Amino acid sequence: MHRTATLVPGDLLIAPPEVRDTNFRRTVVLICEHTTEGSFGLILNRTLKARVCDLPLDLGSTAPLSLGGPVQTNTLHFLHSHGGLVQDTIQVTGRVHWGGELSAVRLLLEVEAATPRDLRFFLGYAGWSAGQLEDEIQSGGWFVLRGHDQLVFADEPDGLWRTALARMGGEYALLVNYPDDPRSN
Repeated sequence: MHRTATLVPGDLLIAPPEVRDTNFRRTVVLICEHTTEGSFGLILNRTLKARVCDLPLDLGSTAPLSLGGPVQTNTLHFLHSHGGLVQDTIQVTGRVHWGGELSAVRLLLEVEAATPRDLRFFLGYAGWSAGQLEDEIQSGGWFVLRGHDQLVFADEPDGLWRTALARMGGEYALLVNYPDDPRSN
């Protein structure tokens, strides 16, 4: 699926290379929730210099933080693969869960049962009002990739945009080498 099918949680939005909006330039966004009222997603490839231990939460983790999006950047969100161990979590895909009880996450970190390979933290989120995201996709503002939840916990989030395009194959894979500024090419 690239532009027309209905979105579902777990879909990845990939910004086309010509997107200039600094909030979404060369981003990959995981759709966590998509309803008739709107959509909620987390940018997967905007790693921050700050770490979880820099937050006043006493989680005892030095895991990196990512910028989840430009909306409410003072809020903390997390994705994990510990659905059965974290209460009040929302299943996004078979392996990926969103949110839940922070005390359960704290315990997983204390006993070293969670690592950046299965637990990621985000400040802020990406949000769209009813119909807004569909309109953006229809106008070519996003490519959509389904069924690649393993990319959520990628070892190299900063290279995720190119990896996701390559997974799409065909003409999309060719965009991997699209220059940052085509005018200077």
